[in-house]
Amino acid sequence: MFVKRFFEPTLAQTSYLIGCAEAREAIVIDPNRDIDQYLREAQAEGARIAHVTETHIHADFVSGSRELAARAGATLYLSDEGGPDWTYVFAGDQNIVRIKHGHRIEIGNVLIEAIHTPGHTPEHLTFIVTDRAGASEPIAAVTGDFIFVGDVGRPDLLERAANVAGTMETSARALYRSLQAFRTRPDWLQIWPGHGAGSACGKGISAIPQSTLGYEQRFNWAFKARSEDEFVKSVLAGQPEPPKYFAEMKRVNKEGPRRLGGFPKLDHLDAGMLPKLLGEGALVIDTRRATEYSTGHVPGTINIPFNSAFTTWAGWLVPYGVDFYVLADERRTGAVDAVVRDLAMIGLDRAAGYFDTVALDAWVIAGRPLGAIPQLESRDLAASLEHHGVTLIDVRNEVEWGTGHIDSARHIPLGYLTDRLAEIPREKTLVVQCQSGSRSAIAASLLRARGFDRVSNFPGGMSDWVKHGLPVVTDARGTHHP
Repeated sequence: MFVKRFFEPTLAQTSYLIGCAEAREAIVIDPNRDIDQYLREAQAEGARIAHVTETHIHADFVSGSRELAARAGATLYLSDEGGPDWTYVFAGDQNIVRIKHGHRIEIGNVLIEAIHTPGHTPEHLTFIVTDRAGASEPIAAVTGDFIFVGDVGRPDLLERAANVAGTMETSARALYRSLQAFRTRPDWLQIWPGHGAGSACGKGISAIPQSTLGYEQRFNWAFKARSEDEFVKSVLAGQPEPPKYFAEMKRVNKEGPRRLGGFPKLDHLDAGMLPKLLGEGALVIDTRRATEYSTGHVPGTINIPFNSAFTTWAGWLVPYGVDFYVLADERRTGAVDAVVRDLAMIGLDRAAGYFDTVALDAWVIAGRPLGAIPQLESRDLAASLEHHGVTLIDVRNEVEWGTGHIDSARHIPLGYLTDRLAEIPREKTLVVQCQSGSRSAIAASLLRARGFDRVSNFPGGMSDWVKHGLPVVTDARGTHHP
């Protein structure tokens, strides 16, 4: 047996190529949309991808299963568990097999057995892997979003992301029962999870790529719950707000992702088109670093820096179903292609062209001023707040806000900022703040693009505020000085 693990850092997502060297065949489990990587690796192993499957209907990325199976001429296996509401719409397509608990897929000497493990989602499957060339018992379980290293899949996404009301507690209880049934398997069973640290599909996932069931039973909090009720309370507490795009991913993956045929190449647009597009209300995303954007940008653009958080915030803030444009630094080799790839990973396929940084020069040459966003220090912000000279907007998430915030701050998480603009007063200068400055920089660009003329950023955020010993308000409204 050979195994190749693929980790996509922009999504903190893992997929697996598992094959039999003797049979020269392989299966891919949970592929993302970058399907060429699986085809290349299979070719390098001298094997053909004959089977493709996935653990569940994903919420955080567009599945590559359908397109990979078509490209490879493989059979696609999809869960038939969870009831009619969780049946794949395209499951009747050619070369698709609907599978239930106990279904076995044979790849030469390798046996893959599907086990129904509901909780994260009703249709969720775990795949038990046995290398029969040298063993009669399984070596590993590909657990998807069931068991992670140090955590388990969150059961609240159906309600909070897919808007299926009243399912959180029911799903949490199903997850508990799935864990109890699974813990009877041997301690040596390796756990190959579908996500690592940084994924919004759990609240405390370890960066360690794999584990064993015995280790998880010893150290994973979820196995330590003394009762079902205790587990339900713990698993639902403190879950981060799911990105807004998760609901769209559920729909796309259930109905059937369209086939890309490779990531598109964007057309380079003449800088002279930028004023016209902005005048028509087009969305233009400046992907440069926040520090570069704050010192000089084309007014009306928004800044989502192309870094490890780019995909997350693009999914929150870029609407589906409309064209948009990208501004990228052409000095970073392959920057535009990388941006397009990462956007396509979450189904944002309507990038209509790109501008390079020459557009900034052209803007100035045409006599138009660049925009700039002032940056405030902690002491200056404290003085302004004391004299009621500014309105402070805290764009952190609910959990962060609950641990402590600056008195008089208004709380609007970044992902909901554009939905709640009517709540923001315009009579004072706005100061935007997060934990360490990255989200507040995005928020400041959004506010400026939406017509708020007096906007400053507090780049130090709560980290710098606390470092300087300035007062913090807790949920109980008790003020303390760190």
